[in-house]
Amino acid sequence: MKRLVAGILLAGCLTVASLVASAEEDVWTTRDDLLSQFGWDLTSVEIKTEKLADGFYVLFGIGGNIAVSIGDSGTLIVDDQFPELMPRIEAAIAKVGGDGVDFAINTHWHFDHADGNLAFGPAGTWLVSQDNSRAKMSTTNTVNLTVAQYRQEAYPREALPVITFAERMSFHWNGERIDLLHAGPAHTTGDAAVLFRGQNAVHMGDVFNNTGYPFIDADSGGEIDGMIIFCKAVLAELAPGAKVIPGHGPVTDVPALERYVKMLQVVRERIANMIEDGMSVEEVIAAKPTNDFDERFGDVANSLGFVDRVYASLKKGKH
Repeated sequence: MKRLVAGILLAGCLTVASLVASAEEDVWTTRDDLLSQFGWDLTSVEIKTEKLADGFYVLFGIGGNIAVSIGDSGTLIVDDQFPELMPRIEAAIAKVGGDGVDFAINTHWHFDHADGNLAFGPAGTWLVSQDNSRAKMSTTNTVNLTVAQYRQEAYPREALPVITFAERMSFHWNGERIDLLHAGPAHTTGDAAVLFRGQNAVHMGDVFNNTGYPFIDADSGGEIDGMIIFCKAVLAELAPGAKVIPGHGPVTDVPALERYVKMLQVVRERIANMIEDGMSVEEVIAAKPTNDFDERFGDVANSLGFVDRVYASLKKGKH
């Protein structure tokens, strides 16, 4: 999500001063306004399907990537995007042999991954999440995107997960074990990695962004240290050759996730040292601590929000 915010809203030209000013002045109170700023048009989006194996697919539309398991047990998905897209998502699933959606697992509570609950829940899909994500969905929360504040409204009862877990749970579904793992605060306080053991694949949610720098929801308990810990915990669970499904961007592999973790570690250490030296967030951003990673993860403008949220996370940890 953060990469899209940066790429569209920052547009490669915001200064540090204008970033700070935007965070103070721009308040988006409606989802329609937010989608408009992102350049996301729900009326025209096409759901694209990538087959990873027999009965196992990834759907790409607007919002978070959707993993799909189809077989004798039924259909299970990971993340569900937006309620307006439900007919197109179900049509894409039907095209590859599915019939409705039995279970939808939310990797976390942010709107671009979980608002589809508003359609799937009332339609009879069993919704699943980590405990903290359900708690967030039950209340109204502000997501600080650094360039704006988004007010995500509480979900009605029928759109809330009916099955939750603390650290681990398992499905035995379509001939394989599907493990859900929570390794502490990371992108949010309620992230779930979903490991498809028979497919040797994992859906990481927004703990892993494969389109650029990640967004850390530091104001809602997300942590840069937790991002690193979470990714390492997932890596320890993966077999060689595993497929890695990010929250956003193309499906990739374990080496790509390892490179991502290295970037997080290096940038975290640099910013921590700058904080120890008494530097303000404006001074840290101006120092360009992501400079040597920008070619791979996004230019300086795209790194502003990432640096801001890493700084906020580390400062919070010092109090």
